[in-house]
Amino acid sequence: MSSRLNPYISFNGDARQAMEFYKEIFGGTLTMNTFGAFGEKEAGDVADKIMHSMLETDSGFTLMGADTPPGMEHKPGNNISVSLSGDDAGELRGYWDKLSAGGTVSVPLDKQMWGDVFGMCTDRFGITWLVNISEQQT
Repeated sequence: MSSRLNPYISFNGDARQAMEFYKEIFGGTLTMNTFGAFGEKEAGDVADKIMHSMLETDSGFTLMGADTPPGMEHKPGNNISVSLSGDDAGELRGYWDKLSAGGTVSVPLDKQMWGDVFGMCTDRFGITWLVNISEQQT
């Protein structure tokens, strides 16, 4: 898989409805994973909320979204970030190093509960970046 750059939208508890709405508009394949599917079963209401979703359309569009995680503030107007993802660890780590330099790291680039390496930072211009390095399938 080559690296991909696309918008990532944070929602205030209605990611499922929003992503289904975008699927109706753009078509394509929608995948959704809940917080509960990744071990947050004891977290009450959040277990059924969307931890990550991705809509891939026949036109080549990719849109990702999720409900704002517990402990993070949802800020309408500032709820869109940029996602960089793929399986070329060297390329993506290089982007991470440059994007996070002089910025703020909110989630260090490290192995996550879903098995990938992930990090989140805000660059020196105030843009939030999500970097996800997929484990290569053998």
